[in-house]
Amino acid sequence: MVTKKQNRQRERGAVLLAELIVALVLLATALIPITFSIINDQRTFRNYYFKAIAMEIVDGEMEILKSGYWKEFEQGAQPYPTTAKAGENLPEGDFILTLKGKLIRLEWKIKEGRYRYYRVHIVREVNIQ
Repeated sequence: MVTKKQNRQRERGAVLLAELIVALVLLATALIPITFSIINDQRTFRNYYFKAIAMEIVDGEMEILKSGYWKEFEQGAQPYPTTAKAGENLPEGDFILTLKGKLIRLEWKIKEGRYRYYRVHIVREVNIQ
């Protein structure tokens, strides 16, 4: 009789273990797609965040350039220095000012590398009359 009780306890333990394994597989099956969705959303939100900051800086600097600051630069493409504090939140990138006659073009390009998944390229052009 004692042996039968031990066998039943082993059977109960085996059933509980099998049930636990099935539950974990179901949980993992449900959580893996949710995890990938969250990662994708995080990249999308970060992309919009970078784009918003870059647009804010480029638009503000373009207003400064339109007010006459563009006359201090030479014709052609050149790096554009900015002191915007919001730029500290941007990934590595370059502000490029291009002057062609009366056309002012200011753009921000993200550098390739760590942030290769983010496609952020902001361009503003203005004709000075």
